Amino acid sequence: MNETPFVPVAKTGEIPRGEGRTFEVAGRLVAVFFDGTGYSAIDDLCPHMGASLGSGPLCDGVVTCPWHAWRFRLSDGAWCDNPKLRVDVFQTRVVGDTIEVCVPPARAVELPSRHDD
Repeated sequence: MNETPFVPVAKTGEIPRGEGRTFEVAGRLVAVFFDGTGYSAIDDLCPHMGASLGSGPLCDGVVTCPWHAWRFRLSDGAWCDNPKLRVDVFQTRVVGDTIEVCVPPARAVELPSRHDD
């Protein structure tokens, strides 16, 4: 059985209320946010132009991309303007004073073969 482990990323208190921080976990960039009561984690890269969502402002459970103001819900990763587009959401937990995130390894991307005919 290949169960994805939780990985420690930070200590409680290291991520200020209403902010996020970016961590590399299992070969992926993950943005972890603290809303004042709990932690949330999503894919760090905005699908629009690749900006770091971890550096964007957080308000009412929504992070805003710092480059072009695309907004994503932390609860389900949905883009607020079109919920069909989503970023990945990851489980978080606090063990003692350590914030942990469960992130599956990045999926390999297979590019189509190129034919020079």
